[in-house]
Amino acid sequence: MTLFYPITALINAITSTIVFIVVITRNPKSSLNRSFCYFAFSVAFWSYCYFIWQVSDNASSAIFWCRALMAGAIFIPSSFLHFSFTLIEQRKKYFKAIAFCYIVSAIFLLLNFTTLFIKDVRPRLSFPYWPSAGIAYTPFIAMFIASTIYAHSVMYKYFKKLSGYRRNQIKYIFLGTALGFLGGSTNYFLWYDIPILPIGNSLVALYVLMIAYAILRYRLMDITLAISRTTIFILVYTPILGLPFLLVIGLKAWLMQRLGQWWWVSPLVLMFSLATIGPFIYIFLQRKAEERLLKEQRRYQNTLMQASLGMTRIRDLKKLIKLVVHIVSRTVRLNYASIYLLDRENTRYALEAVRTFKDKESNILPRIELGTPLVKYLSESGKPLVFEEMKRSRQDKLSQEIEALKEQMFLLNASVIVPSFIGDKLLGFMVLGDKLSGKIYSEDDLRVFTVLANHAALAIENARFFEDAKEMQEQISQAEKMATIGTMADGLSHQINNRFYALSLIAGDTLDTVKLTDITNYAPEQRELLSQIKHALERIQSNVLQGSEIVKGMLKYTRKGEEGFQAVRLDDIINSTLEMVQYKIKLSEIDIIRDYPKDTPALNGNLTQLQEVFFNLIDNAYDAIVERREGLKEQGYRGKIRIRAETPDSGYLKIKVEDNGLGAKEQELKKMFTPFFTTKISSRKGTGLGLYVIKKIITANHYGKINFESAYKQGTKFILELPLYAE
Repeated sequence: MTLFYPITALINAITSTIVFIVVITRNPKSSLNRSFCYFAFSVAFWSYCYFIWQVSDNASSAIFWCRALMAGAIFIPSSFLHFSFTLIEQRKKYFKAIAFCYIVSAIFLLLNFTTLFIKDVRPRLSFPYWPSAGIAYTPFIAMFIASTIYAHSVMYKYFKKLSGYRRNQIKYIFLGTALGFLGGSTNYFLWYDIPILPIGNSLVALYVLMIAYAILRYRLMDITLAISRTTIFILVYTPILGLPFLLVIGLKAWLMQRLGQWWWVSPLVLMFSLATIGPFIYIFLQRKAEERLLKEQRRYQNTLMQASLGMTRIRDLKKLIKLVVHIVSRTVRLNYASIYLLDRENTRYALEAVRTFKDKESNILPRIELGTPLVKYLSESGKPLVFEEMKRSRQDKLSQEIEALKEQMFLLNASVIVPSFIGDKLLGFMVLGDKLSGKIYSEDDLRVFTVLANHAALAIENARFFEDAKEMQEQISQAEKMATIGTMADGLSHQINNRFYALSLIAGDTLDTVKLTDITNYAPEQRELLSQIKHALERIQSNVLQGSEIVKGMLKYTRKGEEGFQAVRLDDIINSTLEMVQYKIKLSEIDIIRDYPKDTPALNGNLTQLQEVFFNLIDNAYDAIVERREGLKEQGYRGKIRIRAETPDSGYLKIKVEDNGLGAKEQELKKMFTPFFTTKISSRKGTGLGLYVIKKIITANHYGKINFESAYKQGTKFILELPLYAE
């Protein structure tokens, strides 16, 4: 016996144990991880017993550990079948096959402790205690081969239907099986007196390492990289493990002559020396190999990192978003990429940019609501969402949410969804499709996309701030124009009134002439003509008078506080306000309900300023009513504005102006009195200064209070508290 076989068995055992612990602790709820751990545990148990069997010094101990190692080997085919069907997500469909294989393994386990499975142990080649096969051993080998072939045939059937990285995943298993099972199968020739040494035993550890590393790091994604690492590992550690044994086998006699009883020091020193430099050689070769194999991946990762740094300089939001989608899809070569952003009202995530490869048909959802499982998951986890990981998740308590996530990712044509945050706020997310190369996203990819998404979030926030500032500047400019027009009101009204006076005189003189004209001798046609002229002149006079009243009202409205504070009746305020507002809104379309007594105590206020307050309140209420009527189209709906006044308390009168319009959304409530904020559907309808000015008039000028209550699709209520006039 040589030390090569017990040492390789020990390497297999330690490797499988470490892999088992790491995989199960990383995600114990994953069915893929659990099924792989069953397999790794079987290999580990077999390997530990194999090691002890190889170092046994008597037949009774050797046969005991042979039976023990076969207890682990018996469950290798059934656990591999379980893992294979879990990998292709067909565990439920092939549940009966998995259960049957486990039952057969249990039967062989019972037979294992009888001479039907292992008859005895005896010398073979260089092994002093090698087992002899009983009659039940051959059926076990047949079951081992049959289950392995069956597992691969089912995987191959699904392999033909797959494309891209899913296809590479199955390739990975085929490669690992070729290494592991072929290496492990060299142990069984001597059972039948076939003189072939179990030289492939060390490959079992490589198989377990390959699959475990792929599960944890690459999600069974990168077969090329795994092959390169495996090849490098074999090339480096084969001489490290082999040279000391070759030294012992070939030069033992020579070493004993030179070193005597200390002959073993020489191979031991060689082993430690090689073991010391081995990792450095492996790391160096691995780095060189990855630089070549991952050259394309590193290239686009560097491009994305550079692009992320330059995003904050772009101020045009639409241009920025389209640029991000273009760079990502073109650089990484994706079949689909899109960006969803939280809208201004914070109600949903809207599709802002999308890019597809050529004419590839992709599902495009225009919006995603806040309460969906996808938004909830991204907000809570803060991490990229990978479709393949979600498909393999089997947490029972979250099964419905996981199914909903999988369905939504499928509808979005998403392989990966990367969230973008500003603080704790989910600003938006990138939806990325498959790579055209067929490769899957590595951990490095996800890290780069996360950095890109966060930089994009900052750039988007900056662009939005710039747009808001630009819009605010336009509103300020508009407000200044309106203020300028207000200062011109006196001059304009004087000029307009002069024109109205001239028209009134001309119309009056002409009408008097018509009335004094003797029409007794006129023909009927002439009389009819004079009658029409008379009616037209009367209409001109009527409209001139009405226009003059409008100008007087506007002039009164624009003059701020010239008459000072005095006793003002609520009814007088409402009457004068309605006289003005009727020229802007259609009072016939709504009901104005005055729900206060006529003897309501007078207020101590400025009539003109209070007119402005109620003018804005009624104007805003009317717009909200129109929005609800046109937006919801409720049958029988009619707008109402109710004005109520409660019993005076502590020297103040509480006035409530209530409408049944559209109301404000929850996220708008905190902004109602903010300058330049408006809920109106068009910025042309208002500058967002109305409520801000109202609050200033009520609180700063009249030392009162103003508050409001509003519910979306129900209406708004403003509550004013104004001081009473003290006689």
